[in-house]
Amino acid sequence: MFTFASVKPRAAFFVVILVVFVLLLLRSARVVPAGHVGVLDLFGKVRPEAQTHEVKETMDTPSSEGLIVHLDVSILYHLDPAKATDVYRTIGRDYETVLVKPNVRSAVREVTSSYQAKALYSPEREKMSSEINQHIIAAVEPRGMVIERMLLRDVALPLRLQQAIQEKLSAEQEAARMQFVLLKEKQEAERKKIEAEGISSFQKIVAEGINDNLLKWKGIEATKELALSHNSKVVIIGSGKEGLPVILGGDTNPPAGQPAPIPHR
Repeated sequence: MFTFASVKPRAAFFVVILVVFVLLLLRSARVVPAGHVGVLDLFGKVRPEAQTHEVKETMDTPSSEGLIVHLDVSILYHLDPAKATDVYRTIGRDYETVLVKPNVRSAVREVTSSYQAKALYSPEREKMSSEINQHIIAAVEPRGMVIERMLLRDVALPLRLQQAIQEKLSAEQEAARMQFVLLKEKQEAERKKIEAEGISSFQKIVAEGINDNLLKWKGIEATKELALSHNSKVVIIGSGKEGLPVILGGDTNPPAGQPAPIPHR
């Protein structure tokens, strides 16, 4: 015979089962905030961050000549959301310590060992930074890290070495400046030489074109101009050397303050 007493225990059991199921369902749901990615785990979900991280490394690394260089390096990176599951499964949540930092140190040491210390104080520094960045990218991006930027924040050498490098760079700059000055002086000397050769050639051509007949003709023209001038002298035709006219007398205009001379009749 059906009774309420037999129903209550069963109903209570089903209610308990339903509550447990709902709790498990709610527990399995997770809200992934912005800047995170969700990775499914056997016991729930984890949320590795996908935002940009900065790794700062301070290290002493050798240069190509064996000098120890102190460097401060920063790396900006983030987790590739498409590879988050693989990263969590193969590396774990501490991927920065396990993967990123060791490869940063390795790349810096490998690249700086192929450069002289003075490169850190020259335009080659940008080239060095680019090479370090490429080495890091090649090492970590296939494993799920995206490198955004690499920065050489600070470089420190022993004080004496810094002074020696600065002096050497100054000497190289001075040598380059002197080469420019010498080149400029050489060009100026060449210009003067060409100018002198041109003047010499001109004088030679003129000298070859001047002869006695030309000089006599020029003398006659000059005498003619004097004879026609109001201030001309007394001209005696044909009494000079080579038959040129002779010019006698002073200015026909009397000095200031004196009367004009009376001509003789």
